[in-house]
Amino acid sequence: MSHFVYILKNQENIFYKGYSTDVDKRLDYHNSNKSDYTKNKGPWTLIFIKKFDAKSEALKFEKMLKRQNHKYLEWLVESDKNEL
Repeated sequence: MSHFVYILKNQENIFYKGYSTDVDKRLDYHNSNKSDYTKNKGPWTLIFIKKFDAKSEALKFEKMLKRQNHKYLEWLVESDKNEL
């Protein structure tokens, strides 16, 4: 099973960082206002994705992302680390 870390962005330039094994399903979840944090803040667009073989590595990367500022996240989205 593959594990993914993703970044979403909305029209107000808010980033949401998350983990999932099914990113398309998770994006639909966010855009359907089912997530408390992203509810009524969409529409959300997928702007970054990175695949991991191990869940532990994906969660470690997600935790690191949640501590980063906008400048770093914007750099990451444009970098070769983005598998989108």
